[in-house]
Amino acid sequence: MVTNPDRASGRGRRLRPPPVKTAAAALGLPVLQPDSPRDPALAEQLKALAPDALGVVAYSILPERLLRVPRLGSVNVHPSLLPAYRGAAPIVWALFDGCTETGVTTFLLNRRVDAGDILLQERVTIGGDETAGELEARLAEDGARLLVRSLDGMEDGSLRPRPQPPEGVSRAPKLTREDGRIDWSWPAERVRNRVRGANPWPGAFTEWAGGVLKVHRVERVEPAARAASPGEVLCCGSEDGVVVACADGAVRLGEVQPAGRERMSGGAFARGYPLRPGDRLGGESGDQG
Repeated sequence: MVTNPDRASGRGRRLRPPPVKTAAAALGLPVLQPDSPRDPALAEQLKALAPDALGVVAYSILPERLLRVPRLGSVNVHPSLLPAYRGAAPIVWALFDGCTETGVTTFLLNRRVDAGDILLQERVTIGGDETAGELEARLAEDGARLLVRSLDGMEDGSLRPRPQPPEGVSRAPKLTREDGRIDWSWPAERVRNRVRGANPWPGAFTEWAGGVLKVHRVERVEPAARAASPGEVLCCGSEDGVVVACADGAVRLGEVQPAGRERMSGGAFARGYPLRPGDRLGGESGDQG
C-alpha cells in the first residue's frame, strides 16, 4: 500500500495515520508513505515489489516513471462519467451544475490528467436533495467495486480499454473558499445547488449584519407576491424560519451556522438572532461560474 505520511491533527496536534494505513495494518500489508510520489526511492521500492497493476484512488498525480512500473498499467477511480468533469472536484461541480446523473469511471492513467483510456463506467442517479458529501460516500462504495472488477478484467484479459471520446469534455477545477459564496442574484435553484454542492467543502456562506453565516441546507419556496431584491429577507419567524429572495424565487434556510456557533435550524436562527424582514444577506458579488 502507498499512502500519505501521518499528519498532525486535533487539538493536541498528534500524528495520526491516514485511513489507508490503518486498514493495511489490520490486514498485515506493508505500507509505503513517501513525502511525495516524485521521491525516486518510491519508484525503486515499487519496482522491487513487481506489481501487475496499481490501483490509484484520491492520490497525487503520478510521475511517468511510476506509471511505467506495473506490468498491466495503473488504474484510477474517478467519480464522474469521463470525459465529463475532469479535475479535482467532479462531484461538487456536478452538483453546482444541477446534474441529475453522474457516475464512476475506471481508466488507465497516462501523462494527461483524467484523459486515459476507459476501462469501466457505472451511472448513478443523483438524489434531489443529496449533498456532495452524501454523494461522495455512495460513489466511494461504487468505485471500490468497479476497481476490483477492472483489475480482474485486466488480469484475465476480458477487459479492453477504449479511448475517451473527444466530445463531452468538461472541467472540475480545484475549489477555493470563494466557490462557496452564495450570490443571491442567481435563480433559486442555482442557489440551492450551490449550497448542496458546497456541503461539506468549501461550505456555502453569505454575509449578514452579524458577520459570516454558513448555510448548510436550503429549500426552494414560493416567494411573497411583493417585489423583493435578491438577498432580501422576506420572512423571519419560528414557524417559517428565514426565507430569502433570489433572482426568480426564494429559498428557506434549512440549516445554518453563525460564526462561532453550532449548526442550527433556520427556525432556531430566526428566534435567537436579530434578523427582520427587509434585512439583506450578502454583499456585492459577481457571477462565479
